[in-house]
Amino acid sequence: MTAFSPLSIGPYVVQPPVVLAPMAGITNAPFRTLCREFSGGKGLFVSEMITTRALVERNEKTMQLIRFDATEQPRSIQLYGVDPVTVGKAVRMIVDEDLADHIDLNFGCPVPKVTRKGGGSALPYKRPLLRAILNEAVTNAGDLPVTMKMRKGIDDDHITYLDAGRIAVEEGVTAIALHGRTAAQHYGGTADWDAIARLKEHVPEIPVLGNGDIWSADDAVRMMRETGCDGVVVGRGCLGRPWLFADLVAGLEGTGGYRTPGLREVADVMVRHATLLGEWIGDESRGVIDFRKHVAWYLKGFSVGSEMRKRLAVTSSLDELRAQLSELDLAQPWPVGADGPRGRTSGNNRVVLPDGWLKDPYDCAGVSEDAELDTSGG
Repeated sequence: MTAFSPLSIGPYVVQPPVVLAPMAGITNAPFRTLCREFSGGKGLFVSEMITTRALVERNEKTMQLIRFDATEQPRSIQLYGVDPVTVGKAVRMIVDEDLADHIDLNFGCPVPKVTRKGGGSALPYKRPLLRAILNEAVTNAGDLPVTMKMRKGIDDDHITYLDAGRIAVEEGVTAIALHGRTAAQHYGGTADWDAIARLKEHVPEIPVLGNGDIWSADDAVRMMRETGCDGVVVGRGCLGRPWLFADLVAGLEGTGGYRTPGLREVADVMVRHATLLGEWIGDESRGVIDFRKHVAWYLKGFSVGSEMRKRLAVTSSLDELRAQLSELDLAQPWPVGADGPRGRTSGNNRVVLPDGWLKDPYDCAGVSEDAELDTSGG
């Protein structure tokens, strides 16, 4: 198998061309550490989404979220904002205070409480507003590369990704990631990889990354070959599977498949994940409590009784977590069928938008700072 070409994000070379997608409450520093360890330090690992208003106001939780491990290079941060001036201030703050090396902008969130205010995947429909935000970001970024992540559009009748891609090129964006779904699809149905191919043809000047339905290295290889995209962005596929990045590196570098772990190895990773969270938060119990959301993902497909799953979901110490995991049949191999879809799969939703939003793509009135909520996705 032939290895794929490296991905260039400004001065940074990403080889193999695989990127961890930002996910709220998931891609904090501990999880990025796990994924990076399994990848052998290869790839690009993006922070949780940070709202620009919260960053500029130095919100305590936000300042915690932008803490990077000393080994993270480059430090990649994703911003979400709806006001060009605030976005510009946030980017300038990152530059002046050396908070990151790469800035990604989120225009993919389909969550109703964001789109109803004109944010997330609703925003690219307003072409002038998108252009103004990108202009402020790139202008204030200086030498830092600015990339963006988006969806195809609001729904099948309001497709925006080709116009948005052209605007991004004109405003100096370094690369674009496209999730091959509309906001209406959320995470349901099948991602439209043909749209990724069309975007690549439409903006040949910059790299295009594909996102959607990558559950294995084979999927990543197939997407790159079928679409001609320059790299892949992986989100839900690595939930409870940080070792997916070892598989992706092997597949994209052409060195062969990665051996999937048995339950004993999975249990070890679970304990390490919870430990890292406790160290990052500064409190073991809070770290284990935060880890609870990951338990079902890690154990998907394994033979674990419902009572034990309930017990694991209420653990509050590392000793308790270790003790309960030790009661499992740890000799179980990786389950057949556990590599498929995971995470949210709802689809065919009505996109909630501000009144009159779709009447005129060039009328940008009505977008307020209320659209900046601490919600990620895309």
